[in-house]
Amino acid sequence: MNDDKNGCRQPARLVAAALMLALNADISFAQALDAPKAPATEVKLDTVTVQRGELQQTVDAVGKLQFHRFADVNVQVAGQIKNVLFAIGDTVQEGKLVMEISPAIRANQLETNRAQMARLRAELADQQAQTDYAESQFKRQTLLKAQNATREDAFESSRMGASTARARIDAINAQIQQLEVTLKSDEESSHNTQLVAPLSGTVVALNARAGQTVSVGQAGQPLMRIADLSQMTVQARVAEVDVTRLRRGMTANFQTPGYPGRTWSGKLRQVLLVPAEGSGEQGKPTFYNVLFEVDNPEQELMSGMTTQVQFIVAQAKDALLLPANLLGQRDAAGMYQVQVVNPERRIVARKVKIGLRNAQQVQVLSGLEAGEQVLVGPVPAPALVLQSKPTAPVGKP
Repeated sequence: MNDDKNGCRQPARLVAAALMLALNADISFAQALDAPKAPATEVKLDTVTVQRGELQQTVDAVGKLQFHRFADVNVQVAGQIKNVLFAIGDTVQEGKLVMEISPAIRANQLETNRAQMARLRAELADQQAQTDYAESQFKRQTLLKAQNATREDAFESSRMGASTARARIDAINAQIQQLEVTLKSDEESSHNTQLVAPLSGTVVALNARAGQTVSVGQAGQPLMRIADLSQMTVQARVAEVDVTRLRRGMTANFQTPGYPGRTWSGKLRQVLLVPAEGSGEQGKPTFYNVLFEVDNPEQELMSGMTTQVQFIVAQAKDALLLPANLLGQRDAAGMYQVQVVNPERRIVARKVKIGLRNAQQVQVLSGLEAGEQVLVGPVPAPALVLQSKPTAPVGKP
């Protein structure tokens, strides 16, 4: 009896275990269906946004600041400096006395020359009287000779006397003219004892001191240099490959190490037509000096400062801009191909037309819009795989 009961219980336990396994399996399957699906791996794309801005095409050069207007003060007479009235850095007005000279020509020498002039004029008057008498004698002898009433030697003597008298007058006149030049120079020297400023400006160089002996046309530096610092000139050295792109009146910007972050501007005035000194010789590159002025109302800029110059050859404002390194090779139609990432994160090839360009950026004329994303570098391999797979319609396996 017990064996029968045990035999009946075994199948019942097996059935119960099977039901439990089936129930657990259904629950696990249902949980698996209800669990959220793992998101597909998204490919990271490095992009650049097309933006609007200003683009400049420039010619770069290195230059130096120098004085635009300046004048030197030098002596016009030999002598000794009596007084120097201004020092370096002082401001002077045009016509203002800046230096006094004691001339080397003394008053007694001037008087001596004047006395000699008076003596020569007296000699001239006396000689003129003698010449008049000699010529009258010659005329008389000429009439007598025509009548055969005089001797030949008397006639020749009168002729020689008149000729000699005229020659002495010429000699005295030559001495008078020479002395007149000396007297004029001496008188000018006596008056040119005061040196005045030739223009309004600042004393930037001084090579004179009281007691210094000076002479006219002496070699060396000027006694004083006065410069107008309200405007400076930039002299830039431009390579021959770039100088042909420059035109008079174009904008030129520059920076100088003395004022980091500041920019000054001017207008190109002149391109010197001969090579810059020391360039183009013995295989050296050829450079040309280019000049333009810049206002300096606060006198912050000084002569000799180094400048980094950019001549603006062309510019575009409110232009679509793209980094220049994103462009590859230009095709036969003059277009470039870039990879655009659309809002669905799909990569689409696009042909673009380029306008102005510099080393950093290019102007996009057509093919792109502001705000679009352009892929940097080649298309990643995972993105190629994803794009090659067809997208299943919604609601279908």
